Amino acid sequence: MSQSDFSPENAHGIHHQSGSSFASFAPGSDLIRSGSRRWFLQTGMAGLAGLSLPELLRQKAQAAPQAQTSQKFQAKSVIMIWLSGGPSQLDTWDLKPQAPKEIRGPFNPIQTSVSGIEICEHLPKQAAMMDKFAIIRSMDATASNHTPTTFQAANPKSRRTNDNRDGGGYPSMGSVAAKFRGPNVPGMPGFVALADSMVSDIYGAGHLGHRYEPLDGVKAAGKFGMPNGVSSSRLTSRDELRRQFDQLRKHADLSPDLSLQDRYVQEAYDMVLSGNVAKAFDVSKEPQKIRDQYGAHSFGRKSLLARRLVEAGVTFITMSDAWGHWDHHGDEVKWGGITKGLKPMLPVFDHGITTLVSDLEERGLLDSTLVLVLGEFGRGPVITKTDGRGHWTPVMSMLAAGAGVPGGQVIGATDRRGGEIAERRLGPGDLGATVFKKLGIDPYGHWIKPGGRPTPLVEGPSGPIAELG
Repeated sequence: MSQSDFSPENAHGIHHQSGSSFASFAPGSDLIRSGSRRWFLQTGMAGLAGLSLPELLRQKAQAAPQAQTSQKFQAKSVIMIWLSGGPSQLDTWDLKPQAPKEIRGPFNPIQTSVSGIEICEHLPKQAAMMDKFAIIRSMDATASNHTPTTFQAANPKSRRTNDNRDGGGYPSMGSVAAKFRGPNVPGMPGFVALADSMVSDIYGAGHLGHRYEPLDGVKAAGKFGMPNGVSSSRLTSRDELRRQFDQLRKHADLSPDLSLQDRYVQEAYDMVLSGNVAKAFDVSKEPQKIRDQYGAHSFGRKSLLARRLVEAGVTFITMSDAWGHWDHHGDEVKWGGITKGLKPMLPVFDHGITTLVSDLEERGLLDSTLVLVLGEFGRGPVITKTDGRGHWTPVMSMLAAGAGVPGGQVIGATDRRGGEIAERRLGPGDLGATVFKKLGIDPYGHWIKPGGRPTPLVEGPSGPIAELG
């Protein structure tokens, strides 16, 4: 897989998977007996959508209303933009121009459209739209590490374990949204991930259950549609459909879950023919002018796709670029240091996030869409000899916009070195409680661990961030 870059020279579009595993309607008889239960489950209507039947069943399960969901909510959707690697707060949203050179770095602050708020000179579009954004400068990332689990799960107990994936079993916010809220439109997934590296950059359901894992949107883009040689007219043949459904029903008594699968397969079939999911992922349907506004690079294409998924009824979208892309240790590492690595990325990021927020607002979607921008931690105050900054968990900065978030404000502050929280300490649990409340999910609710133990959605003395509305 090629790797993304925020720089215009190396930027590229979303990866597409080549070759279809559903090139013919049924596999060869030497693999699976045609007409068998196994054949139907693996190559029937679910296969026509480019997804396995379990994946479609998972999306169906997400659509069910849950008891812990309130009808009162500000956000229909959440777009979490994950800056993998940990962006430098000192070179983006919390510059320290009065600090010594080795701390303040090579960039200068500029005044934003909101009096008293300054950010990096390489983020001029965000500066011009600062009335739409809230900056948090006091997010405590002490419990975080180089994985997405702590902040995507909004839980300091969610830590990397030996498999580098489990996170202690605590589910991500997207998975919680998929279970307790479901999609805004029946038949759409509740949680979609747009990332080059799913395992490294996207945290999933943990012990909440496999059905609440995110749909891999990069794989899905371009894979919905009919297999080669199969037309919709063929699929609408009543005799063909009846034959396939009859095959499934003959085996309905073999599994306690199978009795419902014929209904799910019918809905999967309807999904293929209606094209709702396919339309959402088909960015080529956008006017060229809109595609040009977002840009042809990976960040722009994913941002446009995220907006389309919001329109289509997806509740939670997490998007990320190449793994560790914001991990600017210095010129000796892959992603470089502050000047050679971060500097060329900032204009592309600046353009992408402001285009997304502006487009959401123009379409009347910003008031019901929460946009979050964050990584796993911040960067160290002192510039290294190779023009980089090391990992720094005591504090990080992040952005929020939409869904009732009052823009034009800064929440919290750091000390004169930008390395310690000076006021308004916040943590992953506070972020999670805010997101859940805005989605109409009780932030003080529980999920059930294997073995039946109720576990809080938000651990510890956390609560919604009042300043975010």
